[in-house]
Formats: sequence, C-alpha cells, structure tokens
Amino acid sequence: MKKNQVKIAELNAENWYECCQLELSLEQQEFIESNAISIAQSKFETTLKPFAIYFEDKIVGFLMFNSVPEELDAYWVYRIMVDKNYQGKGIGKAATDLMMNEMVETYGINKIIVGYHPENHGAHRLYASLGFVDHGDRFGREMAVVKEVTIN
Repeated sequence: MKKNQVKIAELNAENWYECCQLELSLEQQEFIESNAISIAQSKFETTLKPFAIYFEDKIVGFLMFNSVPEELDAYWVYRIMVDKNYQGKGIGKAATDLMMNEMVETYGINKIIVGYHPENHGAHRLYASLGFVDHGDRFGREMAVVKEVTIN
C-alpha cells in the first residue's frame, strides 16, 4: 500500500452514510462506539471534527478529533476506525498520520491525546508506532497516550 492511496476528507452530505455502514471486527466492537453515534455526537458537540478515510477512492474508515483542548491541556482524538475488510494494510496508520498533520496545520496543535481501552491491543500497537507515549493517565476505563507535536 502506498501512503498516497489513503486520504481523509471532512464528513459531508455525500459520505456520512457510507461511514455509518462500515463494520468493526468482532473483537473491536466492545471498544469503539458506532460511527453513527460519533456522527450524531459531532452535531451536538460542534468542536468535534469528523472525517471519512478513503483508500483508492473508496470509504474504508472514519475518524474524529476535537478542535479545542480538553483534559491534560491537549487535543483529543475521539475515533479512528477502519472497516474490518481493510484492516492490516497500514490504512489506519496512514490516516492517523494525515489526521495529525491536519490537526497541526489547521489548529496549531502541539499535544495530541488518544484514549483507548487497555485491552485494545491493535490500538496500542498503532499509537505506539506513531510515537504516542503512556504517562499513566487514565480516564474511566480508558488509558490516555500522548504525542508531543512540533510545529514546522
């Protein structure tokens, strides 16, 4: 897979429904809210920014982050998911990298946090590979990992 085959685009009237149709693997369903719930949440919490993840011009995933700082004086990633049929291809990592670039370029963010369930081993591998560090912060049933970002 070439990284340039992956792109992210803001959620809109043309792509939101396809994002709702994406599916998680059985093991992941207990860890992540449905995309439909996330999309609804973004309509009431307007600082949340939802995006569709594309691979070769097909919607294969969904992500969402907050555009204002929250706990730990950082910007939180709320969702990153890739459809079960497209996992294991590096799409999630490429999309997360694109999302972090978007956060830095658009909002001048210098600290990003992702919260996930400690037993979500796929999420742990992904975020560790992108330089997120666990400083022991916990919020409810989730651990929070931190990425310090430098603005060019």
